[in-house]
Amino acid sequence: MRTEKLTKADLAEFTGTEQWYRHPIVKSTLYTDGIKYVAETAGAYWLIDEIAFQQTHPLVKNEEFQVWTLNVDLEQSKAVLTCDDGNDRIIYTKQISYTDFPLEEIKIYVTDNVILLPSEY
Repeated sequence: MRTEKLTKADLAEFTGTEQWYRHPIVKSTLYTDGIKYVAETAGAYWLIDEIAFQQTHPLVKNEEFQVWTLNVDLEQSKAVLTCDDGNDRIIYTKQISYTDFPLEEIKIYVTDNVILLPSEY
């Protein structure tokens, strides 16, 4: 894990990707340089796992475009992870009882079996 602090400004720097990374368990799911940066910098490989594992669930898998949002209560170190269809229709929600994720919110897209940052779309 890196020691830099994750910032929204850093995430906005990612446009496109130079390399694709295959999820080690859900082999049909790929992710981008920006998502790898989030995982390494924030120690958040668990977030990639949460999103990738849900791609095997029919309700989630059938959505061609997904918007995943992690809303973090930084004071209580808790979070809520939601997935919607891009039109604010929630298709998945999970309470996270503990997280040290450093941002109050992050949005992540999934389309064509690729997990990516909005700026990489």
